[in-house]
Amino acid sequence: MPLVVVGINHRTAPLEVREKVVFGPTHLPAALQALARGGARENVIVSTCNRTELYCVADSPAELGVWLANYHGVVHGLADCLYEHHDERAVEHAFAVASGLDSMVLGEPQILGQLKDAYRAAQDYGTVGPLLNRLFQSTFSVAKRVRTETRIGANAVSVAYAAVSLARQIFAGFSQHTALLVGAGETIALAARHLHSQGLKKMIIANRSLDRAQALAAEFNGSAITLDALQNHLAEADIVISSTASPHAVITTADVAAALTARRRKPMFMVDIAVPRDIEAGVGDFEDVYLYTIDDLQSFVTQNLKAREDEAREARILIEEEVGRFMSGLRGQHAVPTIRELRTTAENVRAQTLEQAVRLLHSGRTPEDALAYLADTLTHRLVHAPSHMLRQAGETGDEALVSAARRLFQLDADGE
Repeated sequence: MPLVVVGINHRTAPLEVREKVVFGPTHLPAALQALARGGARENVIVSTCNRTELYCVADSPAELGVWLANYHGVVHGLADCLYEHHDERAVEHAFAVASGLDSMVLGEPQILGQLKDAYRAAQDYGTVGPLLNRLFQSTFSVAKRVRTETRIGANAVSVAYAAVSLARQIFAGFSQHTALLVGAGETIALAARHLHSQGLKKMIIANRSLDRAQALAAEFNGSAITLDALQNHLAEADIVISSTASPHAVITTADVAAALTARRRKPMFMVDIAVPRDIEAGVGDFEDVYLYTIDDLQSFVTQNLKAREDEAREARILIEEEVGRFMSGLRGQHAVPTIRELRTTAENVRAQTLEQAVRLLHSGRTPEDALAYLADTLTHRLVHAPSHMLRQAGETGDEALVSAARRLFQLDADGE
């Protein structure tokens, strides 16, 4: 089974490498088609802030990492960060990722939605076939079972929650502060929910689409602006959390310098969750700015791991069971053509023998004669070929075939 997963994640690659191989939504269709032309018979591309992974059915897995590097023009540093999983390990990896066991925040649920989006995109552009269909349908089912049968998602934490909790270490409370949230996706929505629940005074949502910003802001009594208006409102923000899909920085060092001047050097807390980064790295050099990237959240997130490790162990046991079931089912599929041919052959023999028995009845023979002919002839015809092959196996000393026949026909050990 040429099933393979090739990718990088937050454990194997730093942010500066991960952001070089991101597939943005607008580039994904072309990438899927290019990967198909590059030798992947089936493929799904998963690309988030923490991982970029290629799920493929391919005869030359080693070429996938090369394809990823060449597609993004990454000359150095990528090969050492790549991992590659084959067949059973690839299935196990997919199940673990969907269940949140491979995420920066153990048990976070967002990755499941991202996997579903990636799968739907691959379906839309025709790069999913029978094997990846089977894999992803099973993956979603396993993730649901993990959520249902363990408490891996209890007291849910996320990157957004980690960002807000980190802000609480800077500010005693949020009742006198303003937050500027850049983007309107799921991560920003979670951050907005956490900030609102902790008594934030004022919230501004900035997004490329004003309608989406307004829809999100309405949930939390906030205001909405477009990305073009960011510079005009940046000085109002004590807290900035940014997560967009922009290929370039949306908040520059010059923007923040102007905001700090307007704020009379009043400190700003900024978290950049986006990959590629939304906030220019130079912003972190200002004395009055506390800038954190998604990688900086790792140490904070680690504090949440112990509470979920017991549940994660239970989830891994469940996943191991499901991997075994998936692989057994997949192996069973290899026997389907043989089973189909065997049944067809037996049906042809049955039909031919029945027709001959009916002729006997029409010729005046008794029903007992016709039934006896049917039973004897059908038995002889069905066992003739296996008997002939077993006789040859005995003559040539092919004990493996004899043993397999005993298992296949469920004969007792003594041959009686």
